[in-house]
Amino acid sequence: MKPHKFSQWGLIGLAAAFLLVMLVLPLVLVASEALAKGWQAYLAALDEPFARKALYLTLEATVAAVLGNTVFGLASAWLLTKYDFRGKAFWSSLLDLPFAISPVVAGLLFVILFGRMSPLYPFLRAEHIAIIFAVPGIILATVFVTFPFITRELVPVMEAQGRSEEEAAATMGASGWTIFRRVTLPNIKWALLYGVILCTARALGEFGAVSVVSGHIRGKTNTLPLHIEILYNEYNFTAAFAVASILVILAVIILILRNLVEWRAKRGLRNGN
Repeated sequence: MKPHKFSQWGLIGLAAAFLLVMLVLPLVLVASEALAKGWQAYLAALDEPFARKALYLTLEATVAAVLGNTVFGLASAWLLTKYDFRGKAFWSSLLDLPFAISPVVAGLLFVILFGRMSPLYPFLRAEHIAIIFAVPGIILATVFVTFPFITRELVPVMEAQGRSEEEAAATMGASGWTIFRRVTLPNIKWALLYGVILCTARALGEFGAVSVVSGHIRGKTNTLPLHIEILYNEYNFTAAFAVASILVILAVIILILRNLVEWRAKRGLRNGN
């Protein structure tokens, strides 16, 4: 059925208005507020020691989460698509737990598990292991909220791929690592990269779970989102928006990378690669 021209342009206008209000105007506001006092104030806010520490911690937690979830995502997707076992449906549903619960609740679970009220606390204290209100807790919280992304991108691709190629390689004597490197990985490389990009984007902007386990120790356990909140609550709006612009820039870069991966994956499908 051919769409009515009025309806078509009406839907386009509605979508454009929505994007303008929800995406373009906030980005313009961030840029204008960040530069409200000039470039010197903007650069000073970014070069401030607490801001630099927050950036380093954010990148540290993001890299740790992406690396850990890449290994976990590959192993989990392989398990779900290449093997049949009892409890497979339950395991698949369990992977979506971070999507089902609030990040704040996830942070509270880590506080209960590793905090002062935990049965593990005497051991952790005796061994001088700090998890809650320390960097390890921030990394754990970031890993938890991001671990479904890579698996969920890989599972549909690996299911469509099937098991025949791996089974054929195994009957010819190939080792498990060789099968993965020469057979499986070339078929899932774009889905894996796409999942890594989504995981990175989610880790950079995580607030709720990290806010609970961090303790908001300035210069030690504050990530960029938490540092922005502190600056905003102190009515230091220019510095808050200046630091927020870092996350905006990173988000734009990630968006460009995501689109490039999508384009390359579609091109590969058309070319049979």
